[in-house]
Amino acid sequence: MPNETAQDATPAVRYEPAVTARARSHAPFRLRRAFALEDFEAAARRHLPAPVFGYIAGAAETGRSFAANRLDFGAIGLVPRSLRGHVHRSQETVLFGKTYARPFGIAPMGFSALAAYDGDVVLAKAAHTRGTLAIMSATSLTALERVAEETGSRWFQAYFPGDMARVEAMTDRIARAGFETLVVTVDVPVNGNRETDLRNGFATPLKPTPRLAWQGMTRPAWLFGTAYKTLRRLGMPHFENLDVDRGPPILARNLIRSFSGREQLRWEHVQAARDRWKGNFVLKGVLSPRDVAMARDMGCDGIIVSNHGGRQLDGAISPIAALPGILQEAGEMTVMLDSGVRRGTDVLKALALGAQFVFVGRPMLYGAALAGAAGVHYAIDLLSAEIDRDMALLGIGELSEMTRDFLVLPEALEHRSAP
Repeated sequence: MPNETAQDATPAVRYEPAVTARARSHAPFRLRRAFALEDFEAAARRHLPAPVFGYIAGAAETGRSFAANRLDFGAIGLVPRSLRGHVHRSQETVLFGKTYARPFGIAPMGFSALAAYDGDVVLAKAAHTRGTLAIMSATSLTALERVAEETGSRWFQAYFPGDMARVEAMTDRIARAGFETLVVTVDVPVNGNRETDLRNGFATPLKPTPRLAWQGMTRPAWLFGTAYKTLRRLGMPHFENLDVDRGPPILARNLIRSFSGREQLRWEHVQAARDRWKGNFVLKGVLSPRDVAMARDMGCDGIIVSNHGGRQLDGAISPIAALPGILQEAGEMTVMLDSGVRRGTDVLKALALGAQFVFVGRPMLYGAALAGAAGVHYAIDLLSAEIDRDMALLGIGELSEMTRDFLVLPEALEHRSAP
């Protein structure tokens, strides 16, 4: 397929040496002390009620996989080249035949509209403005049809049940809305054991309790800027996109949110969706090369290597550690990655190992919660500024120049990378 510019996307950005200063000059007030994506978390902790913050930030059980996502990126060394003279550097990236200004996008995150006012729309619009993409989550509180119409969002992430009729009906609904890429998450047959949610009393739907009311009252900026504003302008949020029919409201005393049937999801259900879907078809949450081979054989267009940000199986290997083995089975599929990406060097390391695109989650939602679209713009700009600086220090002008020659791999990863 010939390359074409992403629908209405801004032109690819070519950075100059002053890009970091420009990014800082547009820092929203609540993020004025945030100099990197990792700084967003502390500001969000002060702003959000503990149950909401804990749900976003939390990991499964001991947090071993969550920690490994960062540690494994850090274990990879970089070998820069000198005197290369790249004054102008480009982050332009082609993905499924479309050109984007950046090699990273925004990962799907549930309950975005609970953390940030109109969060699903804000994330999609902000990504679009900055020449990249956001994947809409199935556990969102905004109807997918509205997000597609108002933002031009074209990637949707689905949680399918092991029920052929429901799979087919939901696939048709997503297609009717105009989405072009269907991302099926396959690593959540049941919810991970996130003990932080239990300690904070977070459950879905939210149960109206004195503790929940107190949490809102002690976070007035969130209470009036997100919760009250949502109720006044948009009404009570519901689970809109888990199935063809509208789900229960986010705040209820006795309703139980239904994820029924996910544990019964099998390859034949995914194959039926693949056969029915006319656009790009991607599996998310893949860590095993055997599953990659099956995805390739069933006609998937791409995979997202992911351990769900450390939120599912505690002890699951990091995506960056899994990436080399997965690439040996991927064939012509597009290979992407998420979980633990926080720095420009993380993005470049993933690209050097063979990923074609990466996704960033939590910091983008923190930015939306704290400052709306301006917060997301700032997060994207900070990460882009880091990538630009890192490219200069490594001695590359185009992302295609970032190869394994620039890396020193730990022994375990070197072994996985061997042909």
